[in-house]
Amino acid sequence: MNSPVIALTPGDCTGIGPEILAKILADRSGLPPCRLLVVGDRRVLELGARQAGVSLDIRTVASPREIDWNASSVPLIDLGNIDPALYPAGVVSSESGRLTGDTLARAIDLAKAGEVDAVSFAPLNKRAMYDGGWRFPDEHKMFAHLLGHTTYFSEMNVLDNQWMSRVTSHVSLRQAVDGVTGPAIRDAIRLSDRMMRKAGIAAPRIAVAALNPHGGENGLFGTEEIDIIRPAVEATAREDGIACEGPFPADTVYLKAFSGAYDGVVAMYHDQGQIATKLKGFNKGVTVTAGLDTVFTTPAHGTAFDIVGKGIAQTGAFTAAITLAANLAQRSS
Repeated sequence: MNSPVIALTPGDCTGIGPEILAKILADRSGLPPCRLLVVGDRRVLELGARQAGVSLDIRTVASPREIDWNASSVPLIDLGNIDPALYPAGVVSSESGRLTGDTLARAIDLAKAGEVDAVSFAPLNKRAMYDGGWRFPDEHKMFAHLLGHTTYFSEMNVLDNQWMSRVTSHVSLRQAVDGVTGPAIRDAIRLSDRMMRKAGIAAPRIAVAALNPHGGENGLFGTEEIDIIRPAVEATAREDGIACEGPFPADTVYLKAFSGAYDGVVAMYHDQGQIATKLKGFNKGVTVTAGLDTVFTTPAHGTAFDIVGKGIAQTGAFTAAITLAANLAQRSS
């Protein structure tokens, strides 16, 4: 009974979230010791069970305090806020996005009250949430806002215990280049080191990616590596005692990391890291919101509108997300 309590939300009901959540709840064999609580609408969870072809024994509760954790039933805080019949599968809906955000906000309330130890959420649609009134470019900034967090945080991706971070994230590529600054690089390296230590890596080894092709070829086509990135890496290693090296050309740095030479990579912008990790293990990657007091994890893939309702969505990434949430929550307790 000392295992962490993980709040699960089904994501956007128009995507594959309800299906993969139902599959995991029906067969928890791949999960570590943890206590799972669903926060959402019963109708959405029942839709997921139909899509997955599984049967769930669902028990509605008012709060985590009244859950009998020895029971085999699935505890659910039924918000009664989403009728999935109103939102066509595989179609972006701003109203569904609004309600997806509302559901996550309720899970965050439970975390703030100390009633759950982490939140692991099924895929959502950022555009739908934004158009539905949650005016944030991504859910991570929404989480920080609801938690009143004002210092540095970032999203990271985890694949087979390889931690991939980035200096800039959900911005245009043009904005990303302007965001590659010495202080931002140092913040990203420090957060990567801190998160890997929280996950149990005693002495993280971090590689830092270059910005320009071939690392700029010694200034031949770009001097950011010389003027900005290398000085930031060297200063962080010297002043913070972090084992970080680089910059390495982005087209080879992940080969080094995946071979075991490093525990993680700090990329300069979103797709530098995402393309590599998704090619390496699309159905295993996890996104974690790093730097917040509450643990948040989610599958690194999206809502997969093209396969909604076909019963073929795979659960590997969501299982990995719950596993990581339980690990981080356990080590933070």
